[in-house]
Amino acid sequence: METFHILIVEDDKEIREGIEIYLKNQGYLVSQAGDGMEGLEKIEKEEFHLAIVDIMMPRMDGITMMMKVREKGYDFPVIMLSAKSEEVDKIMGLNMGADDYVTKPFTTMELLARVNSHLRRYRKYLDAMGEKQNNDKIYVIGGLELNEETVEVTVDGNPVKTTPLEFKILQLLMKNPGRVFSAEEIYERVWNEQAINTDTIMVHVRKIREKIEINPKEPKYLKVVWGVGYKIEKQ
Repeated sequence: METFHILIVEDDKEIREGIEIYLKNQGYLVSQAGDGMEGLEKIEKEEFHLAIVDIMMPRMDGITMMMKVREKGYDFPVIMLSAKSEEVDKIMGLNMGADDYVTKPFTTMELLARVNSHLRRYRKYLDAMGEKQNNDKIYVIGGLELNEETVEVTVDGNPVKTTPLEFKILQLLMKNPGRVFSAEEIYERVWNEQAINTDTIMVHVRKIREKIEINPKEPKYLKVVWGVGYKIEKQ
């Protein structure tokens, strides 16, 4: 079983060490930091799967640290700790990218339950991301997803029924996001024959739009570049 690495960022040494004991008893790998600056330094050197971060700390407080963690692109869950129970703190922490909030004094069981819950969710997220990276037959543009292996298209998770030709046109455009294809080029690549009449491309594009766009008249994905051709917009 994989071992999750948890970072505790808390200026109170007793609280820090108390949390560490309980987490280690659960089989987690644990590191400590005494303030936000030390916490950031550790995050840049080691891989973490969750952080427990106090809000009120010297040198760099938890909310500032939280902002910097998210700015740097780290996406692991963060549980904020605070001695204050005011809603403003809670809202501010969550708006800055925290995932949860525990008010001191808290019970160890409450904190462990939150930790376990967030790590379960994060593991699912990591597994899903791993599958997508490993499967080079899946193309994702925003909420639009095309799977070459299963010949399926989904928009925001909802399946979309396409004809074989519509699928091939969408496949060509999604594999080359941002690139403009002329109607002739689409025809020749999809039909594998010289383009004589490309009016059919316009009809297929209209039908694809009706299936994948919320508002086909103001398309988000499948765009026309007037006088040139068609493209799938990079998101």
